[in-house]
Amino acid sequence: MRKNMENPCLTGVDIGSTTAKVVIYGENDTIIFSCYRRHNARAIETIRQIFKEAHQTLGNIKLDLAVTGSAGMGVAETFGLPFVQEVVASAGFIKKYYPNVRTFIEIGGEDSKIIFFDAQFRPDIRMNGSCAGGTGAFIDQMASLLNVDVMEFNVMAKKAKNIYPIASRCGVFAKTDIQALLSRHISKEDIAASVFHSVAMQVTTALSHGHDIAPEILIGGGPLTFYPELRKAFKNVLKINNPNDLIIPDHPELIPAMGAAINRDTKPYQVKINDLLTGTENGSNQKINNAVTAGPESTSIVKRLPSLFENKFEFELWQERHNKTRVPRINIEEAKNKALFLGVDSGSTTTKIVVIDEQGRFVIGYYGANNGNPIQAVEKGLSYLKGKFLKAGFLPHIVRTAATGYGEGLIKSAFGVNDGIVETMAHYQAGRHFDRDVSFILDIGGQDMKAIFIKDHVISDIQVNEACSSGCGSFIETFAHSLGHEISDFAAIACEKNAPFDLGTRCTVFMNSRVKQAFRENASISDISAGLAYSVIKNALYKVLKLKNTAEIGDKIIVQGGTFRNQAVLRALELLLDKKVIRSDIPELMGAYGAALTAIDHHCLKPDESIVFNGFKDPEAGTQFSKKELRCKGCENQCAISKLTFANGNYFFTGNRCEKYFSNNPEIKHRGKNLITDQIELLFDHNIKPEGDPILTYGIPRCLNMYENFPFWNTFLTSCGFKVVLSSPSNFKLYEKGASSVMSENICFPAKLAHGHIVDLIEKKVDRIFY
Repeated sequence: MRKNMENPCLTGVDIGSTTAKVVIYGENDTIIFSCYRRHNARAIETIRQIFKEAHQTLGNIKLDLAVTGSAGMGVAETFGLPFVQEVVASAGFIKKYYPNVRTFIEIGGEDSKIIFFDAQFRPDIRMNGSCAGGTGAFIDQMASLLNVDVMEFNVMAKKAKNIYPIASRCGVFAKTDIQALLSRHISKEDIAASVFHSVAMQVTTALSHGHDIAPEILIGGGPLTFYPELRKAFKNVLKINNPNDLIIPDHPELIPAMGAAINRDTKPYQVKINDLLTGTENGSNQKINNAVTAGPESTSIVKRLPSLFENKFEFELWQERHNKTRVPRINIEEAKNKALFLGVDSGSTTTKIVVIDEQGRFVIGYYGANNGNPIQAVEKGLSYLKGKFLKAGFLPHIVRTAATGYGEGLIKSAFGVNDGIVETMAHYQAGRHFDRDVSFILDIGGQDMKAIFIKDHVISDIQVNEACSSGCGSFIETFAHSLGHEISDFAAIACEKNAPFDLGTRCTVFMNSRVKQAFRENASISDISAGLAYSVIKNALYKVLKLKNTAEIGDKIIVQGGTFRNQAVLRALELLLDKKVIRSDIPELMGAYGAALTAIDHHCLKPDESIVFNGFKDPEAGTQFSKKELRCKGCENQCAISKLTFANGNYFFTGNRCEKYFSNNPEIKHRGKNLITDQIELLFDHNIKPEGDPILTYGIPRCLNMYENFPFWNTFLTSCGFKVVLSSPSNFKLYEKGASSVMSENICFPAKLAHGHIVDLIEKKVDRIFY
């Protein structure tokens, strides 16, 4: 319906990291047009399309325009438009329409914020830093991991029965937690609800920094608008019982845009829609999109690195050298009537299976994605290999099997696998098979990274990535897909003559801005791909290994893992080390190959213990199991245990944090002494009452250095006539008690946990807390 208005219509444009929002007010503060849309880093096209739609609906009306948003400043400076900082815009809107609000919580695409208002409505602003944990992008990533649409993610969360701890400070940590839950056969519904709970915890604890989140509480931003279960999670975390304490306004996703529209502190900018469209048409697409992705600055801030290959001839010579390193093989037909050995590597993101003969010669292999279900992945792999053997006219005679990797114990139980081997040892076995004098093995998988140092044929040191998987396979694959390429194509174009951008070694969230900056400086996909290859290796060498001198790793270097299928990553390693390395023709299968070699060794040592593997006769048998939910009461953790009983009679426990009562290991006839229990008794089994009536009660938190020094302080205080009270043993609920009082999001978990112990002592009503 076209409007004929003499007065210009107040208009707010909010350009965020992932979405663009437009609001147009008519008379009497009535919204006559609004739009919320993802811009996919194409802000100009999106904004122009929205205003074209406004023109079709309202006609060529005059606008009084202002811009806001995390990417709005660059746009405003590019086109000379008035800009309102988004917090100021939001605060102005809230002050006008919701003057009783004391806390505003907003979650956007890559940011989140809390604004506290005092009695004079002065804002105290808290925003997330450079980590996008606990934002809309984080939720998108988790939904993608579960292979569901984000709206379906919300529907799933509504059906949840239990909440499980999931790290939300970083998508990498959360991915690891979710993989663990999926391997325990926790329902996707419970996982979806747990993700929302973790986001609510992250936002309220990381941003409040000890400030009370007082009602009335107003919420805003796309995720809190479109995911009712996320709002429910916030209600639970904030313990909101009075429905009037949480306000959901009309159009909460548009609050900054509405605030920019009504803001009168900027110089008026009046323009008709046609003129606005014309002004942003000619030669401005690149300008505005650059402003969105990297801000208004125009100077180059990303360094260039040497090209991986100077020309095609150099690439072909290099490729020819690596193609010579091949695993010894026999044809599948030659394996008939031979004793064969099978190795399974059940990794965090992929499953690998290898069949070899007794001489270690490769017969056939399988590589496939887990999709969060390691049992199903192994069944699929066995069925694939079975089909290949049947095509050759026989089923293999597997005399011994071994499993390794993330799902080793589960696969052993499900499919009756004989042996288990630690993942690092499996990779060492495979590497030693190629070169007995190997000095260093680097394995980069989907979410993990392992570096094995060997000295005099003995492993001298092992380094693994701890909590961050930047630089692993899923890291580079995520970037490839985000840029519209399959990983194989992405790797191939990196090997072209180019000028790679130095993208650093930080995690995916941080590196996103570097990639956007590189595009702003006219980088090609080839430049980005090669730069990411360098980043993977730099992360391995300098963050994980903290390598200062390449002489530490020797000259006999073997690389393994699916990531080294990427020739750009392999080349980057050789350039940065200035050494030639060895890569087999099956780098992605080396863990499974090492497990199969271990099966040969065990068979030679104890041939009578080898049990013929029947997994090829009925691969689906391993997927048949019953599930029983249990609750361990062995300690205050009260772990939720799932017992899986398989058709072969084996069982497997998941959810247990220790193996005191629920163990997947065989029965031990001579149990060792539990030194942790002894330590706890030595530390805390002391008299906590003084002689005579106590003067005061002192609380001591069971954390950090107070934990180990308790015997001294207890003796000191009781000798002075004070009674001593300990805080409760650590558990997740105790952590949540004090999480909102943590002043910094970057401190370690034990330090965050200390806040819960302090709150616990306050609840115990001690007179003093000694800490």
